[in-house]
This record gives sequence, structure tokens and C-alpha cells, in this order.
Amino acid sequence: MSVTTALTAAALTGGLLIGGVAAPAFGAVHTASAPVADAATVSVGGEGRASAAPDMAVLTAAVEATKPTAKRALAAQSAAAEALLAAVRKQGIADRDVRTEGLSLNAVYQHTDRSSKLTGYQAGQSFSVKIRDMGRTGAVVEAVTHAAGDAARINGVTFDVADPAALRAGAREAAHADARAKAEQYARLSGRRLGRLVSLAETGSGVHRPLDVPGAAFDEGKVQVAPGEVRQEVTVTAVYELD
Repeated sequence: MSVTTALTAAALTGGLLIGGVAAPAFGAVHTASAPVADAATVSVGGEGRASAAPDMAVLTAAVEATKPTAKRALAAQSAAAEALLAAVRKQGIADRDVRTEGLSLNAVYQHTDRSSKLTGYQAGQSFSVKIRDMGRTGAVVEAVTHAAGDAARINGVTFDVADPAALRAGAREAAHADARAKAEQYARLSGRRLGRLVSLAETGSGVHRPLDVPGAAFDEGKVQVAPGEVRQEVTVTAVYELD
């Protein structure tokens, strides 16, 4: 029952409005206690963002070799991979920061209108290389391409933060503040005061947006990079009581 309806009912019956419920007139008989109305609440969504300069780069590179036989293709791919790994180590990259992401061996066919002819095999291996000194990103890219030669493939570079926890915490604080500000506004518009927080749910945590630079940016020796900023976004849903 709304407050207006309750007031009207109380006036018609001669009762009093106590806590939003009409009390019976003097002399009225009742056998059960009056029900307590549910507290009014407001539900709002909050959005928070936090940005920071990246402190590391992740290079995605690969080597590929195509030869008439599978054995020769694997041997050529292995030689190119060894050269790539030696080059990144020489650039000061620790072994723990280099990881094989994929390994493949595929048959290569020449297709015509009427048939397909096996012409050889292509062997490949892809790597991710963490570059913790971002100032050396260009030098590492150059070292990889020079060491592996025509077998080298640069797929791209991603700039990121090594520990995103602080960035995520900042986004959460911003999302919480945004939700509370909205709730306070709705309370004022309703002529109420904002009460206690009833519930809080994180509905969009970890929308992590590192900056990607495609491999095409490194064509023709173009290894200059612009790290920009890394962004974290968080969304929450909060429910507050209205007093």
C-alpha cells in the first residue's frame, strides 16, 4: 500500500498511520499484529575505468619453413627456431619469458582444376616473448627477423602491465563510487535519504584491454612503437535501502 493510500484509509477509518500502516480506531478489536511494510530500495549500476602506462611488451613471433619432405621441413624449422631463441637470449630475455605457443607440420598441395599434387611440407613454430624492458622492443623485433631470416614471422606486439591487480582495484573503486553517486541522486529525487548497502555484485570484472600492434606495423623495418595506455573496466550492480 502506498503512503497516500495508507493515509486515506486511515482518515476514512479514524485510525492512525504508524510506520506506514493504518492503526485501528479506538475501540476496534484485532487479533493479529499489523504487518510491517518492506523497506524501499534503489538498484543502480556503476561503471569504473582505470588506465596506466604499460610496463611490458609481449612479442608474438614464429618461424616457418617449406621443404619437399617433412624431415627437411622440420630440420629447417628447428634451425630457424634455434636462431630465434639465441637472438632473444642475446637481447637479455630470460628463458622463463619465452614460451612455445604452437608447433605444426602440414602438407602443401598444388591445386589444379582436375587434381591436387603434393609438393612438399610446411613446418612452423610460434613463440611469445615477454619484453620487460619496453625500450628494447624494437631491438628485439629486429634481432628476431635478422636471426631467422626469411623464415621469421612477426605476428604482433601487445603492450600490457605485468601486474594488473592495482589497475583492476582502481577500476573497482571508480565503479563503486559511480554506483553510490547514482543511488544518492535517486534518493534525493525521491525525497528520501540513502540507507545501508544491501548488496553489491561485480558484473563485468576483468575487461582487460591491452594495446595490440599488428605484425604489419613492422614491415619494411618499421620497428618504432607507441605503447599508449592499458585500460581496465569494471561494472557493478548495487542495491541500497532508502530511509
